Amino acid sequence: MSFGDLIWLFFIFSAVQPMLQQKMLEAMRVRKISQLERERKSRVILLVHRQETMRFLGFPVARYIDINDSEEVLRAIQMTDADVPLDLVLHTPGGLVLAALQIAKAVREHKARVTVFVPHYAMSGGTLIALAADEIVMCEHSVLGPIDPQLGESPAASLIKVVEQKPMAKIDDKTLIMADVGRKAITQVRQAASELLTRHLPAEQATALAEKLSAGIWTHDYPIWASTGKSLGLPVSTKMPNDVLQLLTLYPQPVRMQGGGVEYLPVERRNQPESRFG
Repeated sequence: MSFGDLIWLFFIFSAVQPMLQQKMLEAMRVRKISQLERERKSRVILLVHRQETMRFLGFPVARYIDINDSEEVLRAIQMTDADVPLDLVLHTPGGLVLAALQIAKAVREHKARVTVFVPHYAMSGGTLIALAADEIVMCEHSVLGPIDPQLGESPAASLIKVVEQKPMAKIDDKTLIMADVGRKAITQVRQAASELLTRHLPAEQATALAEKLSAGIWTHDYPIWASTGKSLGLPVSTKMPNDVLQLLTLYPQPVRMQGGGVEYLPVERRNQPESRFG
């Protein structure tokens, strides 16, 4: 074999190796998800968003909850019997309010027990989804976050403050419009969160907590630790299964060219009636 042939083999191997590694990683995920579903007798759904890098240009690409994610999660829930528990693993900085609300509403209306696992963080829209669960399982240093709406690069609550504190003659029309939209956005998110929280909180307590989380009293990246979540009245547990942590390691900070943030086994999860004799 000539030196030129070795060079060609090297380039071919270099091109194929990342694809083989990705296929092996995907197979390991499927096995781990299947193992969790067997052990917990549940439907396991992952909503994982990493910062990704484009292979050639090297620019960071931020991932967040979008409509494609809500379609995939809703499809997974629709493929699951009402009496089969749901286990959601969340690792996300948040995303579109509409998409997060669609997922949260589907979670809230699922009749069987719903557990949300937060191994590291589930901010903003991720927290909104977690509010709909029966139990939020976190590590000691995992975090949730406020759910106050953001309009572009500006917090809705801050836009409202500008209008309230600045003379009207010095406020441009765009800021006035954004502040008006901001008021509506906060009201809508607060109402939605309050409805989600009534799954495990009295109505009055749910309303008060929804107000605190959506009103913009903290910065949007304020960390709500497991201990803080408990003190706020959220159904937080710190008994994180090691299998969930191991599963998250199969979603490393990668160079991923395609694929969504949601993954689950695309098969029906239906309870089979027990066989009886006689």
